Amino acid sequence: MISTREWRLPGGPNGSGHLSARAWVATEEEPDWLAVLVHGYGEHIGRYEHVAGHLCERGAAVYGLDHRGHGHSSGERVLIDDFAGVVEDVHRVITQARTAYRSLPLVLIGHSLGGMIASRYAQVHPAEVTGLVLSAPVLGRWNVVEELLPLDEIPHTPIDPDTLSRDPEVGAAYGADELVWHGPFKRPTLQAIDTELKRIAADGCIGEMPLLWLHGSDDRLVPLTGTRTGIDALAGNDVTARIFPDARHEVFNETNRAEVLDEVTRFAQRFADRG
Repeated sequence: MISTREWRLPGGPNGSGHLSARAWVATEEEPDWLAVLVHGYGEHIGRYEHVAGHLCERGAAVYGLDHRGHGHSSGERVLIDDFAGVVEDVHRVITQARTAYRSLPLVLIGHSLGGMIASRYAQVHPAEVTGLVLSAPVLGRWNVVEELLPLDEIPHTPIDPDTLSRDPEVGAAYGADELVWHGPFKRPTLQAIDTELKRIAADGCIGEMPLLWLHGSDDRLVPLTGTRTGIDALAGNDVTARIFPDARHEVFNETNRAEVLDEVTRFAQRFADRG
């Protein structure tokens, strides 16, 4: 059985708002590793309920939060003018996780834009992270920023749910989810993404930190080619890449999701086994 807890913590610009945080833990056994989930653009941590459940069943205590301007957290929807603040919001939830689990190895798991945030967190707070997992991360070059920023007006081009997964139920649930943002990008957010990608590129390699990169070969939202340049610059000597044939953007929601999540737990078990 898995126990879930939800609470609010200070966050947002200058700590003036609130962040909606969540934790999952199996009730029968003590965890032997800690996972922190970092969700992507326009979505919320509730979409990762099945991910948390899978990880808890395999020894993890799992934490996550809704980013500022997302889900149940405060702030104008999807408006982020500097991702440095979002990185520090993630640090807030990790600090809280550490009050309960001080000595467990921490695996930071970021999807899509959350992969960008997690990568920057690993650069800024390397001592906190034992291993880094990036699922279809926005790194290197992202065509969305390159195409939209030069425009005088940002068009309303919502994400096509069919690009998320080969499982049609995933797209249907995404389209019906009222906590998901279905509107256009906001220019300050695009500019902040561009700035953060440049910061990551400037600070470069994460050294000896182990990295697992997961990506679908048919990802049309965050194409492999742009991400690969960012991975090459970020990764140190301990990097594993798994490119899943024909999988789309959300590999944790793909038709072979169990296979993908098993890759994450095998990666994490390397550290849990060390005690």
